[in-house]
Amino acid sequence: MRLGFMSAILPELTLQQVADVAAEIGYTCVEVMCWPTGRAERRYAGVSHLDIDLIQRGGQQVLDMFAARGLTISALGYYPNPLDPDPAVSGASVAHLKRVIDAANSLGLENVNTFVGRDWTRSVDDNWPRFLDVWRPVIAHAEAAGVRVGIENCPMLFTADEWPGGKNLAHSPRVWRRMFADIASDSFGLNYDPSHMVFQQMDYLKPLREFSGKLFHLHAKDVRVQRHLLDEVGVLAHPNDYHTPKLPGLGEVDWGAFFSTLGDVGYQGPVCVEVEDRAYEGTLENRKAALRQSHNYLRQFVQQDVR
Repeated sequence: MRLGFMSAILPELTLQQVADVAAEIGYTCVEVMCWPTGRAERRYAGVSHLDIDLIQRGGQQVLDMFAARGLTISALGYYPNPLDPDPAVSGASVAHLKRVIDAANSLGLENVNTFVGRDWTRSVDDNWPRFLDVWRPVIAHAEAAGVRVGIENCPMLFTADEWPGGKNLAHSPRVWRRMFADIASDSFGLNYDPSHMVFQQMDYLKPLREFSGKLFHLHAKDVRVQRHLLDEVGVLAHPNDYHTPKLPGLGEVDWGAFFSTLGDVGYQGPVCVEVEDRAYEGTLENRKAALRQSHNYLRQFVQQDVR
């Protein structure tokens, strides 16, 4: 396996500086954020460390820069809401996602990570026809480009503006089975994050076994469900009222069991730290410290990084 991190945690650094941080700490890959330029709509959105418009002219330089530091790019990342009820928002998201897929192809990369999206005011069933209309062409585009699209399993249901359904359909095994049955493609899989299962009160190891062939990319983020708050507000409250993202090892994920199960199912791909722990967000140095601490902790489980 390759241990890396999402570049979104270092928005003020250039891509070369991000690579320098990764190499200095000992990571072997980076998931590089590729949002379009503009104002961020939420925390960590809008970060772009790679201008996909320049890939045709400078793509090899990017790859050489990473290789010179013993690094690879695990995936290009872009996490919008392609099923936003506003057609203009949805259309722009899908158009940019296809361009990110093309950029991955130009760089010879295997993975692009994103969200399926959702109209959060409607049920899964009511979203489904539009999901098929939007995503069948996107996956066909990825197939033609030889790129795999990994869907993160975050429900995007944390605050009032995402209530009641969340902004990402792909939050549970039942939905994944339906997705992969209706769009059967080797280019359509998961970018799996165990923390999103924990706060939903779900088994985070079982999906590793059932969906082992669909594990394209993994995120390493922990979470703490604050039971004293949950007892006060209940599961119908906004999840941010009772749960807190944490660095790996500081929450409720059993990382030994997680990596043991990955070994059992033969996973050999990237595992990228996603830092959303507010205790470390105050300064750039604190966020670098979070990356160092996460690497030091996870290295006990990942002994065979491939450079």
